[in-house]
Amino acid sequence: MKVLTDNLSTYVEGFLGTLELTVYSSLLALALGFVMASFRVAPVGSLRIFGTVWVTVLRNTPLTLLFFAVLLGLPRFGLVLPFEVFAVLALGCYTSAFICEALRSGINTVPTGQGEAARSLGMTFGQTLSLVVLPQAFRSVIPPVGSTLIALAKNSAIAGAFSVTELLGTYKTLGELGYNVVWTFVWIAVGYLAITLAISALFHVLEQKFGVAR
Repeated sequence: MKVLTDNLSTYVEGFLGTLELTVYSSLLALALGFVMASFRVAPVGSLRIFGTVWVTVLRNTPLTLLFFAVLLGLPRFGLVLPFEVFAVLALGCYTSAFICEALRSGINTVPTGQGEAARSLGMTFGQTLSLVVLPQAFRSVIPPVGSTLIALAKNSAIAGAFSVTELLGTYKTLGELGYNVVWTFVWIAVGYLAITLAISALFHVLEQKFGVAR
């Protein structure tokens, strides 16, 4: 307990850093995942190809390698931003590929007759997707999307290796001060547990309210 009480500000700073990374990266991942899922089911071939390449490349690229590419590669092309922004880009883009596939699987559960009926009423592809297909698909993808965002919260620990303030990185500071490494990691684990349980509770509420009845 002493390691926590003596260094509460350090833990709070790391916890808030991880929370900030998780929130912003989740918003980016959800937005990009929605766009890429739309591309993957679009009637335009070039959009389907772009969405497929996006998902294939990101899902098969190690997240650490993606961090190196974004945080160390982009500045070489003149794009200089705070490391926190680069970390959000790396986490958000990586996770968007998994969000995309979760949404696409939900879209595939919607009967094709629903889309055909919407088109027969004169709806465009965008209107059919946003007003008819996605609202139905959303009900079945709540659990996998929640699991993906929980994984994102844990993946944010990689950012600490790139000078980004986050929870796991606090062990370096406390280790240098001579604190017991076991208790240091225990309180770090408690912090991650608080974030993941909060995400789990949020998606449990969404599932209870909007999910497919069992």
